[in-house]
Amino acid sequence: MNVQFDFTGRHVMVFGGTTGINLGIAQAYANAGARVSVVSRKQANVDAAVATLGAGALGVVADVRDEQAVAAALEQAVERHGALDVLVSGAAGNFLAPADQMSSNAFKVVLDIDLLGSFHVARQALVHLRQPGASLIFITAPQSTVPMMYQAHVCAAKAGVDQLSRVLALEWGAKGVRVNAISPGPIEGTEGMRRLAPQGEEGDAMVRSMVPLGRMGTTDDIARLAMFLGSDAASYISGTVIACDGGAQGQLSSMITAAATGMREKT
Repeated sequence: MNVQFDFTGRHVMVFGGTTGINLGIAQAYANAGARVSVVSRKQANVDAAVATLGAGALGVVADVRDEQAVAAALEQAVERHGALDVLVSGAAGNFLAPADQMSSNAFKVVLDIDLLGSFHVARQALVHLRQPGASLIFITAPQSTVPMMYQAHVCAAKAGVDQLSRVLALEWGAKGVRVNAISPGPIEGTEGMRRLAPQGEEGDAMVRSMVPLGRMGTTDDIARLAMFLGSDAASYISGTVIACDGGAQGQLSSMITAAATGMREKT
């Protein structure tokens, strides 16, 4: 089925939108006619993304851990493209580490990026979201519901993101703002897979064997779901966390363990 979305004249802003899944989302919206703004903390990534997204795209450098920087990025985007129709909060951090070898600061860094950063984006964006009609989409992860070794920091942070999305759906529904979250499974070619999955042909085969549909996902798979949630077709969907994973989320813990085991064997 070829589903076509038209976002002509709508403003879509993607935090973390310069690489991986989030860049794929930004590209899909741009291809559907949206005015796109992307945010990243690295200037080089911002420049590369804007070059890919086209001359009409806006790129802003900001760290989601800095609430004032987030506010400034939002103001710049709204001044350029108008009120926000779709906001995607996807900035994230991750690494493999057993809890007893993880420093307090390392744990805090991931919570600050994933959870506190998500709050900063949502809180500062509210005044700029089109009311009624806006869609806020968080990018979460299966670690939010599936306990995984070497992922204590991410499990804690993403569980918080899930609950944050549900609470905001309750609080902001009366304003006409819908809030949902997407939980991607293994997505090929992403930094997450390079960090969290065993590598090489054997590693890829192992990952595919964990997915009932028999393949890894693509950034287009996530982008299409994000576009659906941002569209009028999803006008009665709010407060949900939707897995886009080929049915795999409950089985990914062993992927993480295998990746961590491989890392230990190399050191």
